[in-house]
Amino acid sequence: MAGKRLIKKYANRRLYDATSKKHLTLEELGKLIVDGEDIEIVDDKSGDDITRQVLLQVIAEQEQGGQPMFSAALLQTLIRFYGNPMQGLMSTYLENSVATFMQQQEKWQTQMGKWLAETPMATMAELTKKNLDAWQTMQESLFGGLRGGRKADEEDQ
Repeated sequence: MAGKRLIKKYANRRLYDATSKKHLTLEELGKLIVDGEDIEIVDDKSGDDITRQVLLQVIAEQEQGGQPMFSAALLQTLIRFYGNPMQGLMSTYLENSVATFMQQQEKWQTQMGKWLAETPMATMAELTKKNLDAWQTMQESLFGGLRGGRKADEEDQ
């Protein structure tokens, strides 16, 4: 990909794709993202980057129909992290978790082709072990120092 695809948002709330030179709906914008486009959305008048706000609108629209991805309990938990000293850490954790999930999904799809030639249970056990190792490594890198600090404090008491 050469770079980010520029989308402009006009005062009338319409989205304009500068690459294809046409107006888009939120649904069409979501399709571009699903297709792998890296986008940047700017306010046409101010030039401000409003990508996050519009992407949140895309997610809200997706959540309205079909099977929602976010439960009310998960959304409440996320809201509770706003303003919390751990907010930045939660953001990093979620990004890494989703990236790890995507990597494991790709590996899983690759392994699916091998299942017919191998014992399915052995392959499943190997993938499960790799998943657990990846999650443990990620959690240790994010929370390792915090856990170590708590243990040291507890031992002092």
